[in-house]
Amino acid sequence: MENASSAAILKVLRVTLHTGFAALLGVALVRVLMAGSPLRWLWAGVAVVLAGVYLAGTVLEKRHAEGRTSMDPRRFALLWLGLVTGLWAVLLAGSADFAWLAFPIFFLHLHLLPRRTALLTIALMTVAVIASQWVASGAPVPHVAAVVGPALGAIFAVITGLAYAALYREALNQRRAADELRRTREELARSQHEAGVLAERERLAREIHDTLAQGLSSIVLLGRAAEQSLAGGDSTAAASQLELVQRTAAENLAEARSFVRGLSSPQLEGSTLVDALRRLCAATETGAAASGLPLRCRVEVDGDPLELPQPVRVTLLRAAQASLANVREHAGARTAVVTLAFLGSEVTMDIYDDGAGFDPDAAAAAARGGGGGFGLRSLRERVAALNGTLELESAPGEGTVVAVRLPLEGR
Repeated sequence: MENASSAAILKVLRVTLHTGFAALLGVALVRVLMAGSPLRWLWAGVAVVLAGVYLAGTVLEKRHAEGRTSMDPRRFALLWLGLVTGLWAVLLAGSADFAWLAFPIFFLHLHLLPRRTALLTIALMTVAVIASQWVASGAPVPHVAAVVGPALGAIFAVITGLAYAALYREALNQRRAADELRRTREELARSQHEAGVLAERERLAREIHDTLAQGLSSIVLLGRAAEQSLAGGDSTAAASQLELVQRTAAENLAEARSFVRGLSSPQLEGSTLVDALRRLCAATETGAAASGLPLRCRVEVDGDPLELPQPVRVTLLRAAQASLANVREHAGARTAVVTLAFLGSEVTMDIYDDGAGFDPDAAAAAARGGGGGFGLRSLRERVAALNGTLELESAPGEGTVVAVRLPLEGR
């Protein structure tokens, strides 16, 4: 608002300056022509040239300010100012009627020249105006009014010109600040867009790993088991395994459609988290049995079950899915236990298995080296997004425990 006000004031001052210059030049020209001087047409021609030079400079400056021309007239500002001042001096030498044209030219000197240089040229021009008035009057000594008038006019022009220069600098600084703010906003919007794209990629990567990738891995294992059953002539087992392949593929298709639409897992629709975990355990047992693994999985609940927020339910279910998939595929365990505890201000879930275990430090080093570990990193990101914690305890031959804690306060 302040920038717009300053710009409006500057525009009014510029229009007033140009209008005043044209009016003073026109009045002086009319007076010269009416005086009947033998050289009046010469002075008229010089006045027309001065008007043309002045107009050309102001038009070029305006077009450049509006971005309608690439030529920068500021390179020729001093040449233009010299021509305007020189033509005025010629006219002043011919007729004192052009003396008052000095005052709008004072503003040009203050705007285009360094302050000290401008004050010096204005003083010299004021002396020239006083001298022209003295010569025109024919008096032996200049009249007091002929000295005081131009001097006061020069002082007023200097004060007004300095105020104009200060306002011009303020408007210029505000415009630069506005341009910088606009560029900063554009960069911020671009950064936010890129961050949003990356966040969405991370979300899709987590969903694909925790649903589709795990399901496809199960389908591959079940397919291999069905192939072995057929090779051994056990068509009943093969049929059961192929049926499980179809069921897993259907569930994966439902998961894919769900997370593409940004919804929760279909396993949680119309169901509690505890029921979803029990179905997951049953499916894990069935998948392990189809692959020839004697895995038993059960769900235990501590405390009174609470109605959990949807993000918490999805995160806990994904944690259980990822952990049990690792148990089924890598641990060689006989028992897996999912313990869900409602502790008032938080909910915890521990997934324990009595399998082969592993070295967490070695696994972390392999993940940093690009050797895998996306599932654990994905799970940590999910939990961290809800201000929760994830702990992993394992050792070779001692099984594994994945512990997830999520706060419920303020939800």
